Amino acid sequence: MSDAADNFRRLIDHYRTMARIRAFEETALSAHKAGEIPGPLHVSIGQEAVATGVCVNLRRGDRLTSNHRGHGHAIAKGAEPARMMAELFGRATGYCGGKGGSMHIADFSVGMLGANGVVAGGIPIACGAAQGLKLQKSDAIVTCMFGDGAVNRGPFLEGLNWAALYRLPVLFVCEDNGVAAFTRADSVTAGPGPLARAIACGVPAESVDGNDVIAVDAIIGSAVAEVRRGHGPRFVHAKTYRLMGHTSTDAAAWRDADEVSAARKRDPLIRFAAVLCERGVAAEALAEIVAEAQAEMVRARADALIAPWPEPAAAFNDVQDVGAAAWPK
Repeated sequence: MSDAADNFRRLIDHYRTMARIRAFEETALSAHKAGEIPGPLHVSIGQEAVATGVCVNLRRGDRLTSNHRGHGHAIAKGAEPARMMAELFGRATGYCGGKGGSMHIADFSVGMLGANGVVAGGIPIACGAAQGLKLQKSDAIVTCMFGDGAVNRGPFLEGLNWAALYRLPVLFVCEDNGVAAFTRADSVTAGPGPLARAIACGVPAESVDGNDVIAVDAIIGSAVAEVRRGHGPRFVHAKTYRLMGHTSTDAAAWRDADEVSAARKRDPLIRFAAVLCERGVAAEALAEIVAEAQAEMVRARADALIAPWPEPAAAFNDVQDVGAAAWPK
């Protein structure tokens, strides 16, 4: 197959991944509204291009750490939406047996080390995993996804310092949607922002339009190659926009309506669909991809609804009894 054909197929795969992420998030929101999912969700609608452009450059054996808004990261890395949906529903067939919920999905078989409910909590985990890979002399790398709110947390400085000092194989990706929960990032972040802080720690850093999946793919591909060659950590600052509220219970009425309207015109799926149409892809073909993604998630929801609940005794699984534990002699 020619390079042009390979590139074209890659672009179609980008759109398919983005459509699957969007369909998962919308289906989960619908299920939450219907009372089928306990607890709020943190969805990534509007941020699909970042997850897609990052994970397409990773191998199955590469590791990924995520944050509390991690559904898209998991899907892009290869996790199974049906098991993810079951976890959101609290069912025994979910990734964590129904005990972890939305913010703790992990699938080690595809290198997804897990989402994290603690802001910046994935950064030291990523550094630890990268340190382990370096000791093993592996050519696998770790990618660490976090939001702009994480740059004001202690683990950000500690993690980037550690990674730079020991030249760890870790790629830091700041998914900057401009707001930490309900607080504007620029109102609580001093100085020029995430990029300058990474550079100050000695980590080479670049910015990219996080709503342009082609641009994200290109810049991440270059960064991943540098990290994999043993050149130490890299940092990518991806500017994007969260189209929904902080959680599934937040109507986001605190945001200016004109701002949201303008952001919807930059919706990464709409932008990318226009690019594909300009390159000769029929609108009907793209609609079929979206329909397939939606049907997949409808099935996942239906399966989750009839999946068994965890047995009560499962509450004691995976829990260490500190009183009985002991280091081997």
